[in-house]
Amino acid sequence: MANDLVNKTEKDFEKIKHMDENGVEFWYARELMTMLEYSKWGNFVKVIDKAKEACKNSNINIVNHFADVGKMVKAGVANKEINDLKLTRYACYLIAQNGDSRKKSIALAQTYFAVQTRKQELTRQEYEQLNEDEKRLYTRKNVKDKNKYLFDTAKLAGVKNYGKFNNYGYRGLYNGETAKDIASRKGISEKEDILDYMSSTELAANLFRITQTDEVLKNKNINNEDDACKTHHNVGQAVRQTIKRIGGTMPEDLPTPSKSAKQIEKEKNKELKSNNKKRLK
Repeated sequence: MANDLVNKTEKDFEKIKHMDENGVEFWYARELMTMLEYSKWGNFVKVIDKAKEACKNSNINIVNHFADVGKMVKAGVANKEINDLKLTRYACYLIAQNGDSRKKSIALAQTYFAVQTRKQELTRQEYEQLNEDEKRLYTRKNVKDKNKYLFDTAKLAGVKNYGKFNNYGYRGLYNGETAKDIASRKGISEKEDILDYMSSTELAANLFRITQTDEVLKNKNINNEDDACKTHHNVGQAVRQTIKRIGGTMPEDLPTPSKSAKQIEKEKNKELKSNNKKRLK
């Protein structure tokens, strides 16, 4: 009976999960509110505020996990806009931790989001125990998630041409190479994502570029595309200089994996399904 309840809880929370255009998962606060059995938005906002405070106290950027959005709803014969938020899994976890623990729905949510959030996090020791393919997949997902936050920040900074903005970062990190140049050097099609053909080390360098650019854009309150592009280029160059200073290998000199991250993920999923079928026999 307990397992049935746990399974139902997982299905319920997964059912209201959304994916954005970059494949990053999120939940709407209004939908989560219903799942957690709160009937009034005002009461739920108090829980959200506590969750934000917990996020802040952990030195984690609140805007990366709690994004204000407006939503149009039917109000009689007219439409009206209501406040809502796009929440990351971590934000949902914090909300559940700060909810009314007397509610069974809150207790179940605490367990669900704690377990699921932990599944997406690795300690340094756990990471070192992964093989290269596993490291690539783990870091590739982090790059994808952080890129989404960077593009959101870049948009607020006035960026409209994201291809141009991206290339400024690559040029800084890759000694003048654009995404097209990198794809050509790696021998892959321009239609393929160059990030899918990077080793875990090369991905880590790009992850550092992405997260630091995001921070600098926010800290300096950049508000125009030209300055945002220059900032991305400067951060890319700074990361490159750091690699050089510590005696690391320049990103363009790192070997290109023979398989893309997507291909590895597809093979692992196929293997997992095959093993599951064997266990069921």
